[in-house]
Amino acid sequence: MIWTSIDTWIVIGGVLSAVACALPGNFLVLRRMSMMGDAISHAVLPGLAAAFFISGSRSGLPMFLGAAIVGLLTALFTQWITHFGKVDESASMGVVFTTLFAVGLIAIVRAADHVDLDPGCVLYGAIELVPLDTWQIAGMDIPRVVFVLGLVLIVNTVFTIVFFKELKISAFDPDLATTVGIHARLMHYALMTIVAVTTVACFESVGSILVIAMLIVPPATAYLLTDRLSRMILISVAVAVVCAIAGHVAAVVGPGLIGFEGMSTNTSGMMAVVAGMIFLVTLIAAPRYGIMSKVVNRWRLSMSILREDVLGLVYRLEEHEANQIALVPAMLRDAMGVGIVSRYLALWGLIRSGHVSRAHGEYQVTDTGRREARDLVRSHRLWESYLHRHLALRDDHVHPTAERLEHVTDQAMRRRLAERIEDASVDPHGREIPPPDDE
Repeated sequence: MIWTSIDTWIVIGGVLSAVACALPGNFLVLRRMSMMGDAISHAVLPGLAAAFFISGSRSGLPMFLGAAIVGLLTALFTQWITHFGKVDESASMGVVFTTLFAVGLIAIVRAADHVDLDPGCVLYGAIELVPLDTWQIAGMDIPRVVFVLGLVLIVNTVFTIVFFKELKISAFDPDLATTVGIHARLMHYALMTIVAVTTVACFESVGSILVIAMLIVPPATAYLLTDRLSRMILISVAVAVVCAIAGHVAAVVGPGLIGFEGMSTNTSGMMAVVAGMIFLVTLIAAPRYGIMSKVVNRWRLSMSILREDVLGLVYRLEEHEANQIALVPAMLRDAMGVGIVSRYLALWGLIRSGHVSRAHGEYQVTDTGRREARDLVRSHRLWESYLHRHLALRDDHVHPTAERLEHVTDQAMRRRLAERIEDASVDPHGREIPPPDDE
């Protein structure tokens, strides 16, 4: 790949548009209004057509104003239908943007019969043509789109920094924002104005499809990686930059890697593809909210519960036999129906934690493990007594609930349960409730 100044300007245009979209996109994601970006990006089409019919030209300012006005009207119409029509906000957005989008497509096709106004360009953009239309600024030839998108990015950055507190409170709790003196509805329409202006400004270079992707995918990716809004904004900006750079590189070298030497594909489309791939990887591998993390955490939780159940089983068997017993894997298979892998992992975990020791092929519960088992059984029988006496559950219905609650009951909770039960020595089935450690 031979990198030229044209590639540099294309990447700069892509970075500016992606970052400009990602900044307000964070608040759309937090407000659960991701579809609003989609609605505005589609609904501005009749504004573009109306601007052409009124002005008779495709000059930037009339087209920009027409699309921005319709974009803002989209937000107003959506709120109006939601408020007066008593319908869900997502349904309102669907009604508004599909109607305006259809009208816009008809108008653009009608206009295209008289002027070179390509609907495909509006949808997919023409970022590869960015370096061809330049303005001379300070003796340098700067692509017009770069100048416009740079200005939009500055406005979005200033807006995000100046109104960060107001946007944050309004996004998480509009009622609280109103209580503390922040006009939540005004902030909503200010954000919608920023989204509309950004969408329109990015139309010419990247098209509506990529605008939707950059409004939502980088913030959604960042949302999976952090719980702090400031960090989420920074991560979304970094993802947007990576998408722009990697998207153009992939558009140039990608076809050659699969056997289409000397060919390239659409940069805007590849930016969206890269964004989707980054989101997919994040969705799978995010440390806290990723699919793999959730699977691993659930497995760890199930193994922790299994280990506690093993200790509880041994305590009950020793209670029944009135003497200590040796723990063997077959006991877990017969009494608990545990598979071979799970039972050996459970025993291995108990040995590592010091609750079980192994000698001469036999497993013995240690003093530490026995104390843990006693606390677990005490929690179980206290819950059975509480559910039976205070919630009037039959004694043959309390076991399943107590079996779940015993694993999340600490010493303070056991003490409070014992205080609420008149006789904390016997459970509803007549079995002795183990005394606490301090007795």
